[in-house]
Amino acid sequence: MNVSVWIGEDEREVPAGTMIAEVLGAERIAAEALVAATVDNHLVGLDAPLHGDTRLFPVAASDPLGEPVVKRSVAHMFMAMAHERCPELLLSVGQSLLGGHFYEVEPEQRVAELEVIAAELTKALNDLAAEALPFQRRALSCDAASRDLSDPGCSKQRLLCTLPSPMVATASLKGFADLQHGPYAPDTRCGAGAEVIAYPPGLILRFPRARPLKGALAGRRLFQTYLKTRDWNRRVGVSTVADLNEAVLEGRIGEVINVAEALQEKELASIADDIESRAGEVRLVCVAGPSSSGKSTFVRRLSTQLRVNGINPIVLGLDDYYRDRAECPVDAQGELDFEALEALDLDLLHEHLEEIVEGKEVRVPGFDFVRGKPTPRDTWRRLRLEPDQLLLLEGIHGLNPALTGDLPTSASFRIYLNALTQLQIDAHNRIQTSEGRLLRRIVRDRCTRGTSAADTIQRWASVRRGEGAHIFPFEDEADRVFNTALVYEVAVLRTYAWRFLLEVPRSHPSRTEAYRLLRFLELFVPVLGDAVPANSVLREFIGAR
Repeated sequence: MNVSVWIGEDEREVPAGTMIAEVLGAERIAAEALVAATVDNHLVGLDAPLHGDTRLFPVAASDPLGEPVVKRSVAHMFMAMAHERCPELLLSVGQSLLGGHFYEVEPEQRVAELEVIAAELTKALNDLAAEALPFQRRALSCDAASRDLSDPGCSKQRLLCTLPSPMVATASLKGFADLQHGPYAPDTRCGAGAEVIAYPPGLILRFPRARPLKGALAGRRLFQTYLKTRDWNRRVGVSTVADLNEAVLEGRIGEVINVAEALQEKELASIADDIESRAGEVRLVCVAGPSSSGKSTFVRRLSTQLRVNGINPIVLGLDDYYRDRAECPVDAQGELDFEALEALDLDLLHEHLEEIVEGKEVRVPGFDFVRGKPTPRDTWRRLRLEPDQLLLLEGIHGLNPALTGDLPTSASFRIYLNALTQLQIDAHNRIQTSEGRLLRRIVRDRCTRGTSAADTIQRWASVRRGEGAHIFPFEDEADRVFNTALVYEVAVLRTYAWRFLLEVPRSHPSRTEAYRLLRFLELFVPVLGDAVPANSVLREFIGAR
């Protein structure tokens, strides 16, 4: 029996069961660096067979859908080479950092030893890429997979115990076998150009086409936050999804939630103490973070901690200073760019900040989002800081020095928020840093704003571009970094997001990402929202009790 395949406007008939790689052809795959394809809005590997009439779109390594495929494949290559060349070392994947993934190395190695290991693994990776070896993929029963996997810490075997399906997909290369959490590239050529660098106390696997390093201290601020969160997770007793699932099934999740929330509150109090220690000079606290990092809840809880220290914060939103929509700059797509710094009336903001810090009274504007214009001047509210007060400024540009103009550096305290998920799927597979934020946004938008998961997913790429342009370049300007991610949160978000993702129509472009997220959420035993404390950052997304 033949099936019809549409590739763009091209239609052809092929025998049922033909692999995608055969349809596309080896020459095209090599010339366009194809690593996967979407079949009726599902991302699959090029070795997937076609069993029915299909609309097929090739995916290149450089495409947004292709990048995770390459990273997954290169990470497997790295572990295979580490397993072969350094069998005495235990490597555990961690933070996304410097264009790659950080791996903790045990036992701990001196810097010189790490540099030797990094050089050897870099050469081994690129030699392996030149061999163009295929990844061996199989579907196995969970029992068979548990015997086949490379799993020194048993984190994969324990995860298999809570999976709903009796069968799992695995991939192996050079004797290293792993669970397959998505499509793989056709062969090891995808790893050409990868490198391994020493980054005490471990190694960083940098992927092909990663940006050049900025310097020896690049990424250290975020890395310290990662180490702190990793230690928190270990203190809670939850480092992997298997740990979390076991805590749920054994009735220990309440304790995990309480400790995780208490650790965040302790960190909040520490930030408030830092601000109090500079009370004589700091009059302005700027809070910035990417979408769904929990800025609103953070500002509210920090305000409480500041009041405990005898400081009364006055909150000011950057939205009040938007220019008339007719004066708003446009982005590369020709659309109004409300996230650009130039969308704000900077002259007025600078004037007001200087006067506020000097103790003068100002008239704070407002913005009418319906009309797209500032509110009339006679409606502007009065604001003046008393000696026991400070201004809490929350907005996307809070870390950008240009936001505060000529205000003395000593007069401001900048806080960077992010939801840096440090929970691992298992010792060798990590959760994407932005995964938790996307799930938060899907749930919040659907629960509180009536926005479908399909629309939220479709806008996510634009949101990420804005973050890359306006937030991430200024991370190192922060005086403190606060991680709003909670080790248990995906298990709670699963309860809500599962239904919302199923609402995405199969024909919708967002279906590819929705399906991937559904497969990811399958790994978690769900936790009901009733278990979440009333003041948790998670309440900002799932709603109040």
